[in-house]
Amino acid sequence: MSETPPNTLQYRFDGPEDAPVLILGPSLGTTWHMWDRQIPELTKQWRVFRFDLPGHGGAPAYPGGSVGDLTARLLATLEGLGVQRFGYAGCALGGAIGLELALHHPERLASLALIAASPRFGTADEFRQRGVIVRTNGLEPIARSAPDRWFTSGFAAAQPAITEWAVQMVRTTDPGCYIAACEALAAFDVRAGLGSVGVPTLVLVGSDDQVTGPAEARTLVAGVPDARLAVVPGASHLVPVEQPAAVTDLLVRHFSTAWQPGFEAATGHVALPAVQVQAGQVVVPQQAGPVGEIAAAVPPDPREGGPDPYEAGIKVRREVLGDAHVDQALAQADDFSGDFQEYVTRSVWGGVWDRPGLDRRTRSCVTLTALVAGGHLEDLAVHTRAALRNGLTPAEIKEVLLQAAVYCGVPAANSAFRVAQQVVREETTPQV
Repeated sequence: MSETPPNTLQYRFDGPEDAPVLILGPSLGTTWHMWDRQIPELTKQWRVFRFDLPGHGGAPAYPGGSVGDLTARLLATLEGLGVQRFGYAGCALGGAIGLELALHHPERLASLALIAASPRFGTADEFRQRGVIVRTNGLEPIARSAPDRWFTSGFAAAQPAITEWAVQMVRTTDPGCYIAACEALAAFDVRAGLGSVGVPTLVLVGSDDQVTGPAEARTLVAGVPDARLAVVPGASHLVPVEQPAAVTDLLVRHFSTAWQPGFEAATGHVALPAVQVQAGQVVVPQQAGPVGEIAAAVPPDPREGGPDPYEAGIKVRREVLGDAHVDQALAQADDFSGDFQEYVTRSVWGGVWDRPGLDRRTRSCVTLTALVAGGHLEDLAVHTRAALRNGLTPAEIKEVLLQAAVYCGVPAANSAFRVAQQVVREETTPQV
């Protein structure tokens, strides 16, 4: 296989060259081999396209920082192969890519299956915390705990070879790409857009999935206009591996009966022909909306008629400090302190932290140094956590505090080391 360019994905085809294309998207920490048991049956009707996420399965380690970026790489790969229209089934992060396709590239999508998926995967804090763990301890703790997240206990005990295979998949993933994928899931939230999904959708979930279980599946079904729910008994998160026959049967039924035919896109290019519809009503999917204007890098001053930077500020504040911390600060605000919280969000986070001149890692270094100099130990604890979330390693935080000792004094740095050490221990201890 030739080297994969940075803007595309590692892939493989199986099945007849003249058959309609069905894409299978993997979950975080897995490779395209998670779909091996589905291939013999699916290739009877479709040309199956599987891909690896960046840094997974030996794919080149070009991290993708958002679900939109991963989707763009998938589309760039398909463009190079001449694939214009396809069915898509994705598991977990692969399902997020499927939702991105349905919302922003509906003209490309003939039918959709979302497996162990959600319009929002847990909380942003959970995935950013996982990134901190990997950055500090490597992927081994995540790899060892993968079977507990992916399989029921009975399956894991009865299938030790598959369990070890799962561990190895995670263990051999590039850490930087894994962290970037965690960031992508942390920022993913399409709950408000589900009503715009215009393709027939199968929502499939394991009955015992503790990661994205039946509750999340029902949220998808309630929001997507043409969606059907299938709950597979005796299966957890990686349901295509744990219950391959049931998943294969459901996918065959769905894509055989809910495949929209091709049509001319707005550009005037004719889509590649899709499989003939065998059953079900044909509904033409919605066209993608116009591309919005690019916002200015620096929020305009509201006094000059520009938008209020509060919205940008609250977004950055949550991303850096975490939802739990920000929610607590806002909940404690009253008539006396509420104006101050608005000022902090608007001026500090929207006016300064959101400026493009420095990246967040650098801003964290500056902030830590200033807090050491001022002796603000409570805020130092908060911003040590923020620095870890912004990508600084414990070793880099140590260097910042050593540098601060030179210019701020040893007593100030001594107190800072004591506070930061406790935070680092709490934040980087694997929860296995």
